[in-house]
Amino acid sequence: MEKVYIFGHQKPDTDSITSAIALSYLKDQLGMHTIPARLGEMNDETKYVLKTFHVNNPVLIDDVKLQLKDLDYHKDYYVNQKISIEQAYQYMNEKKITGVPVVDDNKKFVGLITIKTITKDLINGDFNSLNTSYSNILSTLEGEEILKFDEEIEGEILAAAYRSTTILNTINLKPNHILIVGDRHSVIEYAVLSKVKLLIIVGSGEIKEEHLEIAKQNHVNIIRTHFDTFHTTKVIGLSNYLKNIIPKDRPYTFDEATYYDDFIIKTSKLKHNNYPIIGRNGICKGLIRITEITDKNCKKVILVDHNELEQSAEGLEEAEIIEIVDHHKIGNISTKNPINFRNMSVGSTNTIIYQMYQENKIDIPKDIAGLMLSGILSDTLALTSPTATDFDKMAVKELAKIAEIDYHRHALDMFKAGTSLKGKTIEEIINTDIKTFTIDDLTFAISQVFTLDIDSIFQNKEEYIDYINSLAENRGFRLVLIVITDIIRNGSHLLFTENAKEIMEDAFNISEIMQGQYIDGVVSRKKQIVPAIMEVIR
Repeated sequence: MEKVYIFGHQKPDTDSITSAIALSYLKDQLGMHTIPARLGEMNDETKYVLKTFHVNNPVLIDDVKLQLKDLDYHKDYYVNQKISIEQAYQYMNEKKITGVPVVDDNKKFVGLITIKTITKDLINGDFNSLNTSYSNILSTLEGEEILKFDEEIEGEILAAAYRSTTILNTINLKPNHILIVGDRHSVIEYAVLSKVKLLIIVGSGEIKEEHLEIAKQNHVNIIRTHFDTFHTTKVIGLSNYLKNIIPKDRPYTFDEATYYDDFIIKTSKLKHNNYPIIGRNGICKGLIRITEITDKNCKKVILVDHNELEQSAEGLEEAEIIEIVDHHKIGNISTKNPINFRNMSVGSTNTIIYQMYQENKIDIPKDIAGLMLSGILSDTLALTSPTATDFDKMAVKELAKIAEIDYHRHALDMFKAGTSLKGKTIEEIINTDIKTFTIDDLTFAISQVFTLDIDSIFQNKEEYIDYINSLAENRGFRLVLIVITDIIRNGSHLLFTENAKEIMEDAFNISEIMQGQYIDGVVSRKKQIVPAIMEVIR
């Protein structure tokens, strides 16, 4: 079953992480194979939540770009270096390929053999020696095993083409000789007495019993073939180990994690057709052929808690979005096919997912209920945010029952764990939860920081402002705003870039706004801050 990744936005908060996990469980119960994922490091609040309910972290993914492993390449197409040249040739014919990766006994890549390599060896190779196995010779010669003492056969090939007396008088047979001979009993006797490495009897010739006994005593390997002498001498070289003809120049290989675009750019310069695919520890995964790239199995994804291209995974345009579950404004993501798009004006993605559980009549496990509850409490500031709806309140009530916890106390513990700024740099604090927004050709960024320790930020206020000014300049933002939300007072302080003062005054109807200005009741980036800024920029 094909896997589907479920993930939230690039700066994952508690709602995006928990909704990915909760939706993954629901989809799996409905027969899908899903993997909850995340696009970045989790904040302290989310870590606290997962630890509280004993749930593993979602898998971290860098992107969803098309990789070689997503192509229908020739997986598991490779041959062992100890098979014969003939077997490799037959394998390529059978698979209708012109090259094949060669591996060792541990499936580690050692080289590439092509039809061209074999042809070159047939013309320019060493026809006098053999380095192979008894089994390879037996297979190549369609032979019959007569005597076998050694699996490894290495030696010099001789064919008994002269008269028997000439061979007996002039040829000095040695233990490393591989002799091809017909039913010439005097030569056979001479060979077994000389303890040759291998005796090949051609034409299905007979061998006398007394010669067999001598061969046994002297450990002479014997194979009989129905081929004649000419044919045997012609094809025996094909029984050589494949490793003997592997070119010394290592071919260009690709890791299966290579991005498809990078592969196309590289191979357009190399101009070959066959490329071995290598996995971890040099293990060969198969073969990709440029001329046969057709089907691309794009990664299938479900998006939660966002539907903006800028906030999503890199390479999303190369993936197949099959569903979106979100509670934000409709963004700029487009799909190739119609999909299920669940978008509701509620305070949390988990509220929508709670309704999906009810609709599908799927029971919510205690740990999943705890995660969903945490996501709603986080996004609605324990139901005090103006984004909180009756649907959110109803979901919190029911999920708290399933999780068997006091949601007021849990929310406070969760916020305490997540709002500590101790040990964090200014860069880390700002980038923990920063989102970008685009209107026409203008892009701006808003970072929201929830904390119970406002003073620690204001002690270094100028450094925060310097950082966001630099961020705006380097990334071309029209403005950057830091929203420092005081959970207890239910309001926010604003720090903004130098070029944003007039926009902030118009957006929040303040005649002379100051850095660090406190605005009572403003806690929602989605519902209060972003719409106000967009209205002014328009």
